[in-house]
Amino acid sequence: MKRRTLSLRLGVLMIFLCLVMTAFFGILWDLQINHQADYAQRLTKPLGVTETVPAARGEIVDRYGRNLVTNQVVYQVTLNTNLMGEDQNRILLELIHTAQEHGVTWPDNLPLTTEDPCFFNIGSVSEGSRKNYVKLSGELGWKETKGPALLAELRKFYGMDKDISDADARLLAGVRYELSLRTKEITWAAYVFATDVDMDFISAVRERSLAGVVISPVTTRKYSTTYAAHILGRTTRMDAEDWKIYKEKGYAMNETVGKDGVERAFESLLRGQAGKQLVERNAKGKIVSHSWKTEPAPGYNVSLTIDLPLQQKVEDTLAAKLPTLTDDGAGGGAAVMIDVNNGDILSMASYPTFDLTTVYKNTELYNAAATNPLEPFLNRATDGMYAPGSTFKPMVATAALQEGVITPSTRITDTGVYRYYSSPQPACWLWRQSRTTHGSINVSKAIEVSCNVFFYETGRLTGIRTIDDYAAKFGLGQPTGIELPERIGVVAGPDYTTSRGQTWYEGNVMSAAIGQENNQFTPLQMANYAATLANGGTHYAAHLLKSVKSNDYSETIETYEPKVLDQIDIDPVNLHAIHKGMIDLTTTGSLRGYFRNLDVTVAAKTGSVQVAGQDTSNATFICFAPAEDPQVALAIVAQKGGSGSGLAGLAADILDYYFNAQNGFTTAAEENTLLR
Repeated sequence: MKRRTLSLRLGVLMIFLCLVMTAFFGILWDLQINHQADYAQRLTKPLGVTETVPAARGEIVDRYGRNLVTNQVVYQVTLNTNLMGEDQNRILLELIHTAQEHGVTWPDNLPLTTEDPCFFNIGSVSEGSRKNYVKLSGELGWKETKGPALLAELRKFYGMDKDISDADARLLAGVRYELSLRTKEITWAAYVFATDVDMDFISAVRERSLAGVVISPVTTRKYSTTYAAHILGRTTRMDAEDWKIYKEKGYAMNETVGKDGVERAFESLLRGQAGKQLVERNAKGKIVSHSWKTEPAPGYNVSLTIDLPLQQKVEDTLAAKLPTLTDDGAGGGAAVMIDVNNGDILSMASYPTFDLTTVYKNTELYNAAATNPLEPFLNRATDGMYAPGSTFKPMVATAALQEGVITPSTRITDTGVYRYYSSPQPACWLWRQSRTTHGSINVSKAIEVSCNVFFYETGRLTGIRTIDDYAAKFGLGQPTGIELPERIGVVAGPDYTTSRGQTWYEGNVMSAAIGQENNQFTPLQMANYAATLANGGTHYAAHLLKSVKSNDYSETIETYEPKVLDQIDIDPVNLHAIHKGMIDLTTTGSLRGYFRNLDVTVAAKTGSVQVAGQDTSNATFICFAPAEDPQVALAIVAQKGGSGSGLAGLAADILDYYFNAQNGFTTAAEENTLLR
């Protein structure tokens, strides 16, 4: 009985299995025979994907519409490994060979040399690339191997055939390594294999029909000038730090953004709004059709306050003259010219500078600039901090006059050595130099001859708190309002000294009053201070934005309105006394030889500051012109420049250009006129 029951169950099970197998083969027959054509058509049907299309970035022009930064369309090569399948190594190696034949380079940060035999060289890459390698090797479980052993491990890891040579394996590993970084989100920048490629290379790649190798037009920035590098800045793909800022603003992770300069400062204006398009590709990744869902809206065009020819003149003057100031050659320097009536920055130059059009594209040029002890990437105009020296004295004189400590007719006798305190007893520069004195002088004469003893006494009587208050009103040690990052500077006084764990002594006011002690300001702050002194006490915010235009320049979206940060109501009698001293310096004083041939009268003040550990003094210079009706103010600083009077020749050249060749042009230019 049991045997019959068992046989029955087995029979039922066999029948069930036969039915299942019959149904399975029936489905296969239906798929492969009856509907073969239908499914084959579906397989070859283009796949539609919605892609984000970045908007054309707005242009940057100078105050008269001259192009500074525009756009150009170039072709770039990107890789879609999803379309390569098991042929990934073959396709990539064929792309590499094609690139070699046409002299096209590609990013490769794998710290393994390309020479045969390969060897491990972590020092050959940047710090960021080094960190990326360490992180990726840890995530992928690579062993601590070097040289040929590492290459062998990479061959195995990336599934390379044995017939691939070591030289090719190394190049292929470099590309696969870059792709691995992105699949693990160790770096968020998209891997662009090559950009700005020519048509010969494009044709060669297309002839090979390499699946997943995508060639597409992209818009990149084109610099119309090699000047103003520190002002203009650059654009790059976002990195992790950028993403922290821009993700809340709706940016995609792989977008290009302004990295520094006005490109970053005016990112929201220049960017525009990205569009969406439906792109259909075949199995090899070739686009067969596309249609817009939302068209991109181009960014606004930004007009700067900078005058390009003037900027060129200032940069060329610094480059030609600064190295000749002293026997050892000056170090870095900067010059800023500003409109005294609204805060427009007409020129802002830092020396040495660099060429934006090439330095970030050429590794050799970049490394040379990055290791240059003069630091060409440093924008000294906004980030360099310097003691102002005697250029600080007109501000101290303003404070003393306005507070009634002295009057324009007050006379103080220069005794050579200031003996109010038992210690210290500092000497005037003239006493140290020739054992003579300036005698009994008023404030105008004291400014002209830069008498230290006069300002030791005036500073003591005025007091450090009052001096600091007026310095702040003039914008010294305060934000200037510029749209770029800047250092704020330091005004010497008890608060700052105490913050550093040091003791402020009453006698320190003497050094502070002649622009030394802990006083540290940027050249931009010095220029804005000179502008405030020139216009009678209106402290405007310094700025680079002049106006914002629609992408086709047909409409003005925004016009910058001058911003008053502070107002010092300087008594006209006091202002005249200060201006007189600065005018006398250039007309009858020690600087008359530099300015006698100019068509305008210049008011100026020089400074010279000894720096600890430095054999040659820093030189500082401020001025404004025309003295009778000021239009522009200029500040120049030269590290190791020696005497501030040495900068007078540079200032005269710049002012002569502005009020002659340059001013003739600006007078003819009309509002809303674009010069191309």
